[in-house]
Amino acid sequence: MKKFIMWAIALFVGGVTLPSTEALSADLASCAALGKADFSTLLDAPTHVTASRVVEGSDDMPAYCQVTGYVSPAVEFEMWMPVRNWNGKFLYRGCGGYCGFVGVASCANHVKDGYACIASDMGHTSTALDAKWAYNAIQAEIDFGYRSTHVVTVAGKAIAESFYDDAPNRSYYMGCSTGGRQGLVEAQRFPYDFDGIVAGAPVINETGAGMQLNWNVASNRDENGNQILPTSKIPMIHEAVIAKCDMNDGIEDGLIGDARDCDFQPSELQCLGQDRDNCLASNQVDVVNKIYDGPRNSEGMALYTGGAQRGSELNWVGNYISRDGSLSTYEKFMGDMFRYMAFMPDPGPSWENADFDYDRDYKRLGMMESMYTGSNPDLRKYRDRDGKILVYQGWRDQSVVPLNVIDYYDLSTNTMGGPEEMQEFFRLFMIPGMNHCSGGAGAYAINYLDYMEDWVENGEAPDVLIGVHPNVPVDSAGSDLPFDADAVDFSRPTFPYPAKVRYSGEGDPNDADSFVRVDP
Repeated sequence: MKKFIMWAIALFVGGVTLPSTEALSADLASCAALGKADFSTLLDAPTHVTASRVVEGSDDMPAYCQVTGYVSPAVEFEMWMPVRNWNGKFLYRGCGGYCGFVGVASCANHVKDGYACIASDMGHTSTALDAKWAYNAIQAEIDFGYRSTHVVTVAGKAIAESFYDDAPNRSYYMGCSTGGRQGLVEAQRFPYDFDGIVAGAPVINETGAGMQLNWNVASNRDENGNQILPTSKIPMIHEAVIAKCDMNDGIEDGLIGDARDCDFQPSELQCLGQDRDNCLASNQVDVVNKIYDGPRNSEGMALYTGGAQRGSELNWVGNYISRDGSLSTYEKFMGDMFRYMAFMPDPGPSWENADFDYDRDYKRLGMMESMYTGSNPDLRKYRDRDGKILVYQGWRDQSVVPLNVIDYYDLSTNTMGGPEEMQEFFRLFMIPGMNHCSGGAGAYAINYLDYMEDWVENGEAPDVLIGVHPNVPVDSAGSDLPFDADAVDFSRPTFPYPAKVRYSGEGDPNDADSFVRVDP
């Protein structure tokens, strides 16, 4: 705490409002010293700091100590620590996709709030969409599966303690998609790392989710490799879904409250005669049904917990269905998964999306899934150390289909003793109209970390999340909230699953106060 005493003297003695030359020198020296510190003996996480420097503050950002390094053998990280006004808290921001880069820019708003914040590449260098790093590379797959988040947390806490002369008094995790999986894996495998975990759209079953997405893209290719359902028909399908199910939340607002309550059937759009622009040919109806339903084997057995939900159709464009007939995003993304990381041994670069055998290959996924999975419902250790979990999921998510997280939550609820016991430490929020992690037609901008802090530090469990639909760019974590009123189109509440939201029948439909909770 010595450096805080020095800063206090610099700030307040004689009416001085800026840090003294001595205090600034102390900041520089303390940060630079991290580059020479020996972290090689950290238990389970031998660490080397490659560089450290103070980044000067600006109008938008306070001065911070920037630290880069790696945990042996190859988990790279970067950490930003405010040089003064540290709030005493440590925050880990998770990755997306296959990671492969250090996304520390997500720490910016948190550093403004006083957090010491860290991010990592999860043990390899790549883009978020390619998996060649995993080809016959077991250590890299272990790091991606479960090790990297834990060892970087160990390293980050040690670095923070060295810099501040004090250990963090609270530790939080926040991530979405792969980052959501990282959070659940932490609660299941390393329950003592974090006091609070915010996990968005978690890829709970890595290889199962890959199989489901591969099913979507493969279902839309005929035997010659041509697309069956064109992107030009997607708006028509989406408009028909909204027209039929918009009122299931009590108001006509373009949003579907709970997609499971939508009974739209693709056959309602089937052409009576020849294929036309304003209807679906029979084979196109079949494609839409398969996307909604999820993968099955030739005997009709479901191989995953459902498919894309009704209302998500606009997000299929580019992701499931290519705009120009070439490979769509998920044909590339899932192609790399099955070539390089889902099987043992890996089939390699010759594998094609159509090669997945839905009568055989789903049985082969368990070997590698054991390293990636975030599906363990036994959360007793995390609960008993008084940890809290907040999971959020968009109903329009095309990347991580919503029914899987609901299935996991329900299974965990049964395992942990029932709904009342579960909601003491774990709450799930299903966001109407939200896409993958953020964006969409709903009130998707929510400051999840604020709610988590209130829960962990003040015992205020989140009985409702208030989100807004902004008309300005927004941090996917909602950490730049609140917005000015003129930057918000409308607000909505979301209640903990299984509760739903419904318009009360009176009041401003753009105001969250006009909506009520409906329990099943």
